[in-house]
Amino acid sequence: MIASCKEDEKVLMSTTFNYEFNNGQVVSSAPYMGNHSSDLSASMKVEELENGNTLISVSIFNSLDGEVYHVHAHDAADPTQTPNGTPYNETPNSSLFATSTAGNGGTITLVQETEMSYDEILNSYSGFLVIHDPLQSMSTTDISTYIVLGTFAREQASSNLSSSSYIYDFNTGQLDIAFTYNGTHSNTLKSMITLDQLANNMTRVTVKLMNSISGETYHMHAHDMADPLTTPNGTPYDESPNADVFVSSVLGTGGDATVSTISPMTYSSLTTNYNGFFVVHDPLQNMSTTNPSTYVILGIFAR
Repeated sequence: MIASCKEDEKVLMSTTFNYEFNNGQVVSSAPYMGNHSSDLSASMKVEELENGNTLISVSIFNSLDGEVYHVHAHDAADPTQTPNGTPYNETPNSSLFATSTAGNGGTITLVQETEMSYDEILNSYSGFLVIHDPLQSMSTTDISTYIVLGTFAREQASSNLSSSSYIYDFNTGQLDIAFTYNGTHSNTLKSMITLDQLANNMTRVTVKLMNSISGETYHMHAHDMADPLTTPNGTPYDESPNADVFVSSVLGTGGDATVSTISPMTYSSLTTNYNGFFVVHDPLQNMSTTNPSTYVILGIFAR
C-alpha cells in the first residue's frame, strides 16, 4: 500500500466583537445625543483570508428602515496633534473600513476586504469603530452624533449601564376621572418614555409618540408632584415644568415622532426617587398647565 500526504492546510482564523449603543462608554463627556432609538447595537466579524487579506463585516441590529448608515474606521491619534482635539484622525481609514448602506428596519451588514493582515488588525492596529447617526448631518468631529463608538477589533468591556421603558396610554382618566381628556384629538395616541443610564451619571430621556397628527406640535413636560393645598390652582403638581427632568416638544409625523434630551439627574434618581407626572399637551388646544383635561397623555413619570 502506498500512502501520500500533503502539507497541512493553514487554519484561517475568525473573531467577532460586540458593540453597545454609545452611552458614553468610550468618551464619557460625549454620549450620543439625538433621536435614534437606543436599542441599536452592532457586531464586527474579522476573518482571515487565504490571500493574506482580511474580510471585515459589521452588522447593525435594529436599524431604521431607509436611513443610510455610514460606518468608519478611524486611526487613533494624539488629540494635541489633531485639528479639533479628537483622539483619532478625522479622515476615516478607507483602506481598512469605510462604507455605508441603508437600514431595513432590522439587521444590516456592511462588508469590506482590506489588505491589512488579520494579525495586524487584532494585535497592532489602534483605532476606533464609528457608526454615524443617519438622522443627523454626518460629522467626524462631534462624538455626540455617533450612535456606536468603540475600539476597533478589540473586546469591548460590558458597560453594565441600565435602560428602561414605560408605556403610556391615552388620557381616559386613569389617574383621576376629573382629569379625563376633553377635546377632539384621536384616542389612538400612545407614548413611550425610555431612560438610558449614561457613563457620566446623567440620563438620556427619549419620548416617542405613536399615532401622532402630522404637522402638529406636541409640547411634553415633567411636573413635580405637589400638595394641591399649596399650589396656586389646586393642582397636585407644580405648574412649572421641571426642565432638569424633561421639557421638550416634537412635530407630529402622522406616525411615530421621537425626541431626546439629557437630564443631569441620575438614572437611579429618576427611576426610584423622583416623584412627578408626565404630561403631553393637546396640540389642537391652547397649552395650559392648570387644566389636565387638555392633556392627551397623563401618567406618573418613569413608573
